Amino acid sequence: MNAEDFRTLFQFNAWANHRTMGACDSVNAEAFTKHLTGSFPSVRDTLVHIMAVERIWLDRWLGTWDGSFLRADSFPDVAAVRGKWARIEDDLLHYVNGLKDDDVNRIVLHKNSQGAEFRMPLWQLLQHLVNHGTYHRGQITNQLREVGGTPLATDLVAFYRERDAAK
Repeated sequence: MNAEDFRTLFQFNAWANHRTMGACDSVNAEAFTKHLTGSFPSVRDTLVHIMAVERIWLDRWLGTWDGSFLRADSFPDVAAVRGKWARIEDDLLHYVNGLKDDDVNRIVLHKNSQGAEFRMPLWQLLQHLVNHGTYHRGQITNQLREVGGTPLATDLVAFYRERDAAK
């Protein structure tokens, strides 16, 4: 993959995140924070996890991650998540849009949350981040159904179809 491929992949990621947040608007605040089963205990907590991990990975790529995490309880509603995520998305897209083909092969030294060190090519980490979001957006789809919300499709093919129809 080259840098342009990653720009497209991250445009998809942003599109899918926006659709997921829009679907979250279909439930009230009580349903948004209702305790459910899954990887994370609520729609809100799952959404904040996706957002937080995008910030963490960007900070790792920049060499600035301080080990901190965003707390879900700091975001009482979708509007609060949307406001914070807009800044993270801007930073992430700025970073990806600035990549050159040679950059995607750069080895990134980073630590996980337990302090273990890893060395991986940036392209693998870029793919991972988008895959991670896809996985958890799927969980949000199920959580929204459980609380009476209306999920929206976030498949890659839907992104391509919508993007190409707009041309």
